[in-house]
Amino acid sequence: MTKTIITSILMTVVLTVLVGIIYPLAMTGIGQLLFPHQANGSLIVRNGTVIGSELIGQQFASAKFFRTRPSGAGTGYDAANSGSTNLGPTSKALIDRITHDRDSLRKIYPELDTALPADMLTMSASGLDPDISVANALLQAKIVARENNLSVDTVIALVDRHIQGRDLGFLGEPHVNVLELNLDLLHHIPK
Repeated sequence: MTKTIITSILMTVVLTVLVGIIYPLAMTGIGQLLFPHQANGSLIVRNGTVIGSELIGQQFASAKFFRTRPSGAGTGYDAANSGSTNLGPTSKALIDRITHDRDSLRKIYPELDTALPADMLTMSASGLDPDISVANALLQAKIVARENNLSVDTVIALVDRHIQGRDLGFLGEPHVNVLELNLDLLHHIPK
């Protein structure tokens, strides 16, 4: 019995050191060595200041900028409260929220009288999605162009430049990172 207890204690110590210390340090080291940008949060830095991450969406309220999709994470894009509402397609609360959001968008932007892309009204599972569909970006291009005194062709060219293809060539849909697009847009806004 004493031998079994000693073996159990030794196994606990060895596994704790191996799995709790050595493995995490090794994975951190490999990540820093092979993928330093991603391992450090894919941060976007301008003039020495971190302004965001390629992986976490941000709220853009002004019509001068492209808007991200709605977020259910806390008060909006709060990584500490990541998650979805888990409302199903037959949920009255979900239908009411989407209807309200659609009507609000159309009141502010009358040109949005066409069918809106789903990602313009629905939240991602994490509530932190930094990307929007190409259709969403192109629909917003007219509004962004008008608000910034730019030609629609100029703004569409910006969108085209930021389209990212499917992951591994076949996973997901083509998409646009809103933060990167808005940062590029800043360089084109007349001063």
